[in-house]
Amino acid sequence: MRIPRSRPRLLAALLLTPLLAGCFASGGDSDGGAADAKDGSRLRVALAFPPAENLSPYGADATILSRLGVTEGLTALDANGAAAPALAASWRRESDRSWLFTLREAVFQNGTDVTPAAVAASLTHATEAKPAPAALSGVTLTAKAEGAGAVRVTTDAPDPVLPLRLSSPSLAILSPKAYDAKGAADPAGTATGPFELTDVEGSTAARLDRFDDYWGGRAQASGIDARFIADGTARTNALRSGRLDLAEAIPVAQAATLDADTRRETATTRTTSLLLNARSGAFKNASLRAAARAAVDTSALAEGVYEKHADTGAGIYGPAVTWAAGKRVPPTTNARPGKPAGTSVTLATYDNRPELPEVAQVLKQQLEKAGFTVKLKVSEYARLESDALAGKFDAFVLARNTLVDTGDPVAALAGDYTCAGGFNIAQLCDKSVDATVAKAERTADTAQRQDAAMAAEAAILRTDAVVPLVHQRVITGVAPQVSGVLLDPYERTLVGTGTRR
Repeated sequence: MRIPRSRPRLLAALLLTPLLAGCFASGGDSDGGAADAKDGSRLRVALAFPPAENLSPYGADATILSRLGVTEGLTALDANGAAAPALAASWRRESDRSWLFTLREAVFQNGTDVTPAAVAASLTHATEAKPAPAALSGVTLTAKAEGAGAVRVTTDAPDPVLPLRLSSPSLAILSPKAYDAKGAADPAGTATGPFELTDVEGSTAARLDRFDDYWGGRAQASGIDARFIADGTARTNALRSGRLDLAEAIPVAQAATLDADTRRETATTRTTSLLLNARSGAFKNASLRAAARAAVDTSALAEGVYEKHADTGAGIYGPAVTWAAGKRVPPTTNARPGKPAGTSVTLATYDNRPELPEVAQVLKQQLEKAGFTVKLKVSEYARLESDALAGKFDAFVLARNTLVDTGDPVAALAGDYTCAGGFNIAQLCDKSVDATVAKAERTADTAQRQDAAMAAEAAILRTDAVVPLVHQRVITGVAPQVSGVLLDPYERTLVGTGTRR
């Protein structure tokens, strides 16, 4: 798909067809170009997940756009997980249900101003998206322009963490030209970040050029040549051979093949869990869910599969959520494990994260030892997501960054484990869980909200619909000549204005 440019600019050659997964023709390197010598080199980046929804900002592809510096919202997350200014320079809470966000001066990548009306319209489109963005799970909000420089956002119920919620990549602000008559959003040339999406080759590659009028300053790199390479070994080999500058999600099995100064290991808020379908199939039976939970040996995964690049599962939140361990409430009323007696189950996972198939294989062995008969299904995430959300698998191994959607721990629980949750792969619908999560959602004080989140975590774990396996540390491959890479525990950022080679 060729995307028209909104203004003239020198174009470097784009690779039209990758020769092999993870392989780049020499034309993709622009080190020798005069434009690069003057304006900064282009960055060659490999991401693990290809677009699953045509780069829609409302679903899983939203983090692709934020990691590549294309989109941004009214707010962002700082290093401590608190809301920080982005397109909104400041904000204040007017009442339990109303917040006023004051906008900074900024322009969209098509040259039009970021106005209160445009921001309000963008948020309104997000509220009307089907399915709804995970950040809006259980929340109804209304955005309206207020004067020449502010937007008022109101919610139907008190939402004490609205500034955190608006930092979600799925609530990025796009210009009015981004939306078609049906409300679908196209981020190409309509976002506000330091890099503008200019070319997309299906699910294999994308080209981005520097947006010179970015409010946060001119990026040091002249652009990005991005490839979507699901094979972790191919990503690693391309980095090691000098054909990449950045490669995300290096497999732990490949980490030792990289020089120490090329590896960046980051503790993240990502937890790999075994999700058991509590609505239908074998694991609708609570005693069989308990049997599966009892069969799992998480230490074999952390020490074996992850080669000590992960911590054993302690709960839905791991060590990167620094306050969680001291507030954790141990679950006490799990069902008594039943006898599987050869019960047949289908266990699915995806291979974009190369450790997950091996995790699933180990789990298969552990479950079979406990008496289950296990059929294993492995594919790319994009091929599995719709079936997983529809409850077509008995069990699913998912690596989930629990704070990526909103930065709010309670919102993650509401989206993943309540009856109305939009990302409820576990198909859990439990009145007690819903009530505990709802109580946490109403809690405004930060410390008390954390306590409430831990109580809700315990209520969820008591159902055995989710079995936390490991808390991941992500390994990013960074070429020695590259600096300014943005590594954060929420995995929302990767390339920014200061990233260069």
